[in-house]
Amino acid sequence: MTIWLLVLPALVIAALARHAYRRRGRAGLRTFLGGSILLAISTPLLLALAAPASAATALAVVQGAGAAGVPPDRGEAFLAAAIAVAGSSIGAAGAVAYTGAAALAAVSEKPELFGRSIVIVGLAEGIAIYGLIIAVLILGRV
Repeated sequence: MTIWLLVLPALVIAALARHAYRRRGRAGLRTFLGGSILLAISTPLLLALAAPASAATALAVVQGAGAAGVPPDRGEAFLAAAIAVAGSSIGAAGAVAYTGAAALAAVSEKPELFGRSIVIVGLAEGIAIYGLIIAVLILGRV
């Protein structure tokens, strides 16, 4: 699990850099990398300026509970539920974008296809609902 938490941001950054390069060439890549470097520098600075943790929170962290008093096992469950919802929502967004565009094009040529196209777009949206159900099942076991 720790490996994924370290590797996943690097994969996302590499994919976004490739996308920026393909869309706008070197200028897009320079803009993306500049923003990434600015974000990498500003995040630790903002965290250093944030209010220091209270003694009770520090004691809870040392004793094995999370920062909000959440046991470590529940933190992993929350992370898994968040990944399930986020992944399914991103997948549903892409599916709805493509099926919605195709449905709009089909309905503009043949208006009688409206009912079928709405069903297909609805099926694509169902992916997000499945992710939400999985998240509820994960959190129900905690």
